[in-house]
Amino acid sequence: MTQTLPRSFTALAWSNLAAQSAEQLSLAAVPIVAVMALDAGPGEVGLLATAQTLPFLLLSIPLGLLADRGSRKRLMVLAEVVRALSLLAILAAFVTGTATLGLLAVLGFIGAVGTVGYSVAAPALLPSLVSGDALARANGRLELARSAAYAAGPALAGALVSWLGASSAFVLAAILSGGAVALLVRLFEPARTAGPVRHPWVDLKEGAALIWHHRLLRPILYTSIAWNIAWFVLQAAYVPYAMRALGMDASAVGLTLATYGIGMILGALLAPRIVGALPFGQSILLGPFFSVLAMATMVSTLLWPHAWLAGLSFFLFGVGPIIWTITSMTLRQTVTPSAMLGRVSALFLTVNMGARPLGATLGGLVGSAWGESACLVLALAGFVVQAVVITASDVAVCSACRIV
Repeated sequence: MTQTLPRSFTALAWSNLAAQSAEQLSLAAVPIVAVMALDAGPGEVGLLATAQTLPFLLLSIPLGLLADRGSRKRLMVLAEVVRALSLLAILAAFVTGTATLGLLAVLGFIGAVGTVGYSVAAPALLPSLVSGDALARANGRLELARSAAYAAGPALAGALVSWLGASSAFVLAAILSGGAVALLVRLFEPARTAGPVRHPWVDLKEGAALIWHHRLLRPILYTSIAWNIAWFVLQAAYVPYAMRALGMDASAVGLTLATYGIGMILGALLAPRIVGALPFGQSILLGPFFSVLAMATMVSTLLWPHAWLAGLSFFLFGVGPIIWTITSMTLRQTVTPSAMLGRVSALFLTVNMGARPLGATLGGLVGSAWGESACLVLALAGFVVQAVVITASDVAVCSACRIV
C-alpha cells in the first residue's frame, strides 16, 4: 500500500510548483518585453541571460553552507521573498516607465539569487520531511512540478505579454512567488542538532572530500558534468542546424523544443513506477541511456532530415534525464549525511553550471570550424561518455539507495 506523504511535504510540493512557475514566467517574459519595449538585440538579451544565471556560479556554495548551518525553511522563505521583491520591482519599473536594460539585468540578478537559495535548500530539507522509502516518490512530485513549469511557463509568458501587456506576466509571477512564501510558512521543519561553528572553507573542503571519495557520489558528478557539456554543445548548434539543414521556420523550431517539456512531464509521472519496478541501480541507468538514444535520433537527421525526428529527440531528452534527476537526487540525499546536504547540493549545482558555458563554448568553436553537423556528432560522443561512466561505476550495481 502506498504511504501517504506528510502534510509538510505537501506544503513544500505546492510551494515548489508556485516558485518554479514564477521563475519560468519571469525568465521567459524578461527577454520578450526587453525586445518589445526596449528594442533589445541579441547582445542585450545575452547580457540579461548572463545576469540571470551568474548567481548560480557565484552564490550556490555560500548559500549551500548557510543551508547546512541554519534553518533550511527560513533560507527558502527569505530566498523566495527576495525573488518576489525583484518581480515587484520589475513590475513597478514598467508601470512607471523607468525600465532600462541595466535595471532589468540588476533585478534579474537579484531574482536569481532567490532562485539559488531555494534550489540548494529544498533538496537538503526534503529528507527530513519524508521517510527514506518515500524519497524517490517525493522527488518525483517535485520534479513533476518543475517539468510542468518548464513546459507551461514560456508559453504562458508569451501569451500574457501579447494579450494583456508586459506587466501582466510579472503580476502573475509575483503572485505565484508570494504564494510560495505563504505555503513555506505553513511548513514544519524538524529540529536539527547544531554543528560546530567552523571556518566556511573547512565545511566546503569536507563536502568536496565526501563527493570525491564516495564511490557513488563521484560517478554521479562525473556523469552530470559530461551530460551538461554534451547538452550545451547541442544547444549551441540546434537552432541554426534546424533552420538551415532541416528547413524549419521559427514556429517549427519552437514546437520541437516544446516536446522536451512534454517528455519531462511524462518522465516525472513514470519515474515512481520505474523505481518501484526495477533495481535502483538499473533505474539510475535509464536516464544516461535515454540520452544516448535521444542524441542518436538527432544525429539520424543527418541522413534523414525530418523535423519530426528532431522533435522525437527532444521528447526522449525530456523523458530520460528527468528520471535520472529523480533517481540520482534520491541516491544523493540518502548517502549524504544530513548536516552536509546543503553544501553537497551546492557543489553539484556549481560544477554543473560551470560545465554549461564550457559546452556552449565548445559547441560554438566546433560549429564555427566544421559546421553544425560536427557539433551533433561531438554531442553524441559526449552522451556516450556519460553513459559509459555511470555504467562502469558502483552505482550501476547498487540494489538500493541506502547503500553507502
